[in-house]
Amino acid sequence: MKTIYLIGGTMGVGKTTVSQQLKKELPNSVFLDGDWCWDADPFQVTEETKAMVMRNICFLLNSFLHCTAYKNIIFCWVMHEQSIIDEIINSLNTGDARVIKISLMIDETNLRKRLSADIARGIRSNDVIDRSVARINMYQILDTIKVDTVNKNICEIVSEILTL
Repeated sequence: MKTIYLIGGTMGVGKTTVSQQLKKELPNSVFLDGDWCWDADPFQVTEETKAMVMRNICFLLNSFLHCTAYKNIIFCWVMHEQSIIDEIINSLNTGDARVIKISLMIDETNLRKRLSADIARGIRSNDVIDRSVARINMYQILDTIKVDTVNKNICEIVSEILTL
């Protein structure tokens, strides 16, 4: 049986880093970051581009599900609304797969520290802090397993996910 991990969380919570480490820990695994399916300049959020990114994500995830080389599929993306998670799951052929839905959680103080460090390194722009902080509470109401990332290193977070 395959396992697909859907890992959501606000910007800066550590989704990509956790997912990359999870890929190393799990046998026969593949990783997709939803941002890779919508990396454009200028970045445009329209009904057309939102529909396109969902098609791209679901096509790739279904391709991984159908590929016998992979046992574990790891997908991360912001996924701040239940409708996004539901649309992805409803578009996947998960008949022979276990789906684990995870939200990485963080408090505002720690999120601001992480994002400020990213801004100082030049990998994020200043406007990300307010946008990301505004989404923190949205994850509380989602039908996902909540994994607290505060005061935990990547290995501890991944170890917790591996027990699910």
